[in-house]
Amino acid sequence: MKAATIRDVAERAQVSVASVSRVLTGAGIVAEPTRLRVMEAVEALSYVPHSGARSLSTSRTDTVGVILPDLFGEFFSELIRGMDVAARANGLHLIVSSSHDDASEAAAAIRSMRGRVDGLIVLSPHLDSANLAANLAGRLPVLLMNGGANDAGRPSMIVDNIGGAVAAVEHLLSLGRTRVAHIGGPAGNQEAREREAGYVQAMANAGHATQVVAGDFTQASGHVAATVLMAEGVRPDAIFAANDMMAVGALLALQEAGVRCPEDVAVVGFDDVPIAQLVRPALTTLRIEIAETGRRAMDRLVALIASSNDPEATPDTACETIRPRLVVRQSCGDINPGTAFNGETQ
Repeated sequence: MKAATIRDVAERAQVSVASVSRVLTGAGIVAEPTRLRVMEAVEALSYVPHSGARSLSTSRTDTVGVILPDLFGEFFSELIRGMDVAARANGLHLIVSSSHDDASEAAAAIRSMRGRVDGLIVLSPHLDSANLAANLAGRLPVLLMNGGANDAGRPSMIVDNIGGAVAAVEHLLSLGRTRVAHIGGPAGNQEAREREAGYVQAMANAGHATQVVAGDFTQASGHVAATVLMAEGVRPDAIFAANDMMAVGALLALQEAGVRCPEDVAVVGFDDVPIAQLVRPALTTLRIEIAETGRRAMDRLVALIASSNDPEATPDTACETIRPRLVVRQSCGDINPGTAFNGETQ
C-alpha cells in the first residue's frame, strides 16, 4: 500500500499543504479547529513526515555527529553507549565517525558532516580549536572532548589526566613500592602526555627515578612493554599504565613470566573499562565513569543546539573537568591501613 503524502493529509483535512506543514513543525499560528482536522487526517492515513523534507523546512536534521579517534575497544564502546542513551531521550540519531587518531582525517570527518547534523561532538587529542574552526561552516554547535588547553573559550570537557596519574602513583608509593614504571600512550596524544606528566611529577616529588616504556593504548602494546620491563636489570615493583587495555596486557605478560601480581609487581590502569573488574587479579584503576561522561556530553550538546536558536541565550564556553576516582582492586593488594586516598575499594 502506497504511503500517504503531505498532500494526501492536506486533501483529507481540506486545508493547504502549508497549513499541514505548520501544524506538524509547530512553526506559525494555526487555528485550533484546523490543527485538530490535520491531526485526525494524520492518524487516519498513518502519515509519517519525511525527515529529509522536514529538515529542509526547519533547518533541523534531528541528527548529531560524533567524531572519535577510534571505534575499537571498550572505552569508545562505553562512551558511545552513554551518548546514545541521551540522544534517544532527546529524539536524536547519531552519526559516528572515526578519525583513526589522525588530525587530517578528523578534519575530513568534520567536513563530511557539515549540513548533515545539528551539532557535533569531537573527541580528538590531535585537533586543536584553530583547525576545528577552519573546517567548520557557519555556527554549528560543537562540544570538544579531551582536546587540552587550546580549547579554552569553547564548550568542552576534559579529564584531569595529570591529577589522576598523580593519585595512581601516590597510591603505589603509599604501599611501599618505589620502583614504579610507566607504560605510556602513543606519541603526540594529549591524554598520554598528561598522564605521563602526572607520573613524572609524582615520582619526582617522592624523590624516585622514572622508567617509561612506550605503548599505544592497545593490549598488545601493554604486553610488549611489560615484557621489556621484566627483562630489565632492575625489575620494577609496580607498573602504572596510561590506560586499562595496556594494563591488562601487562597483567598477561607478568603471568607468562611467572611474576606474581600484586606480590612482586603491582599494576594500576586508567579509565575503568568493564573488563577491568573481570580480569584476575582485578585491576586497580582510575575511574572516569565513561558512559556517564558520554551521556553528559550529549546533554550539553543538546543544550548548545537549543541555545543556538535563541539570540538571548548566554553562550556556553565552559570547560568542564572530569575528576578521575581511584578504585582499588586486587592488582595492588590490600590497602595500607591509615592510607588516605580519594577513591574506593572493590
